[in-house]
Amino acid sequence: MKELADLKEEIVNCRRCPRLSEYIREVARRKIKRFCKEEYWGRPLPGFGDPRAELLIVGLAPAAHGGNRTGRMFTGDSSGNWLARALYETGFANKPESVHRNDGLELKGAYITAVVRCAPPENKPTREEMENCNPFLVRELEVLKEVKVVLCLGSIALKGTIMALRRLYPEAELKGLRFGHNLLYKPEGLPYTLITSYHPSRQNTQTGRLRWEDWISVFERVRSLLEEGK
Repeated sequence: MKELADLKEEIVNCRRCPRLSEYIREVARRKIKRFCKEEYWGRPLPGFGDPRAELLIVGLAPAAHGGNRTGRMFTGDSSGNWLARALYETGFANKPESVHRNDGLELKGAYITAVVRCAPPENKPTREEMENCNPFLVRELEVLKEVKVVLCLGSIALKGTIMALRRLYPEAELKGLRFGHNLLYKPEGLPYTLITSYHPSRQNTQTGRLRWEDWISVFERVRSLLEEGK
């Protein structure tokens, strides 16, 4: 799809946020010991997946040594593997691991993106950085015309998604959307169902805040919603 290809090129070449641009390049130069022999991507990351996706998954941002290293969202770290496994088990992916952008992973009916396209220091983008990046999410929502469910992974992902939806649907009723695990919203004036979930970060998975059964239940719920709509 030409529109997505053009958008991806624009995202990769974006330099709107000097702090983030400098940070991801510095991470790519310094690396960490276990990846010291790898060539880091070190650029902003576009979304990826099926252009005819019915499920849009929105994360916070690429991980400094995950997506920023491998060149693909949710790839090369434990968060990416948790997501890939859940997508595989519910029929949205062809394999249960996400290792590198050239690993052959294909999404079926799903598209993965984020509210910020550069890895932010301490995973904390500023409000200005979120606003700078938000038009990219707006355009993805415009291009991905078959999306029916938007899954927000984490509270910042929800905030950024609401920001984009307000630009696209100014009349939609978006007040009162609070973050929590496996919460579902069908705001008046929106063509989407919104679902919120804890992010599969190690901070959540290793502490037990997010258990596998709670995580996979989100994707089973999405699959049921999509099947009901057919």
